[in-house]
Amino acid sequence: MSRSKTAAPKTAQAEPDGEHWLHVYEQMAKIREFEEKVNELYITAQMPGLAHLYIGQEAVAVGVCEALHRDDYITSTHRGHGHLIAKGGDIRLMYAELFGRATGYCKGKGGSMHIADLDLGILGANGIVGGGAPIALGAAFAGKYRGRGQVCLCFLGDGASNIGPVHESANMAALYRLPLVFICENNLYGEYTRQDREMAIVDIADRAAAYGMPGCSVDGMDVLAVYDAVGEAVERARRGEGPSLLECKTYRYYGHFLGDQPERYRRKEEEEAWHRRDPLLSFRRVVLESELLREQDLEDVEQKVQKTVQEAVHFAEESPLPDPEELYKDVYVQYPAEALR
Repeated sequence: MSRSKTAAPKTAQAEPDGEHWLHVYEQMAKIREFEEKVNELYITAQMPGLAHLYIGQEAVAVGVCEALHRDDYITSTHRGHGHLIAKGGDIRLMYAELFGRATGYCKGKGGSMHIADLDLGILGANGIVGGGAPIALGAAFAGKYRGRGQVCLCFLGDGASNIGPVHESANMAALYRLPLVFICENNLYGEYTRQDREMAIVDIADRAAAYGMPGCSVDGMDVLAVYDAVGEAVERARRGEGPSLLECKTYRYYGHFLGDQPERYRRKEEEEAWHRRDPLLSFRRVVLESELLREQDLEDVEQKVQKTVQEAVHFAEESPLPDPEELYKDVYVQYPAEALR
């Protein structure tokens, strides 16, 4: 039976050219800028609804999705903006959805936790904790049945790793050797509860042994380490060798949701320590010290990202609201209008 292990960052194995690493930085910077703008819009009451920011965890989403093909699948979570952007989601349509506009991914009716783009293999964010696992299981089963080498990546949090459907999905994926990789983003807190108060283990990857699949814990603040580890798991899945569980140890810099006050349950010293390991700053140091990229290259990308986000917000603000007639469309059960009067 495979045993889980804790893996150190393996940057030596991740050696694409400078152009690719510039794209990696752009993806992480785009997620950061997108989320910072969401926070600003929420604080100034320009955006309705609620959102769970991904800031601090950018290296996980980008490291994972860079190892995938366009026709591979992902299932996301309530903290899903980063996953969608990393897989190629259109931030104009994402902002439009957050603004409740008709041009949004769900025509303005889904909001932050229900964005999907089937053309990109994005099977949807999910407001139900652990709810993406059974969907990922089905997608992986379909991928194996079609025989095209497709894989599915299931994002879940440390809290979701305790949920029944996740365990059931992992068991079935291992039993049928499905091309499914579970990506557990362990940011140490299930909502407001520290990991050590909700489970008796330190490494969630240890649970992989119970299913008969490989498990690995990696530094989720290092995009190169994530890319390297996910690449191995994905190639294993493509070869028909079954699922894997990859735990990415990371940290969310904001609270559980917009408006949360993390200082009530997190120590300042802990937050400062994780901020010193900021994934964007760490990646900057690596590529500059290795002379893969220049400072100007990175600054140009940052300016490009800021402009792209500004244009996307403008697109959302100028988009129309949904027609009231749209209320009864795209629902699973539709009652006659007279029955609701």
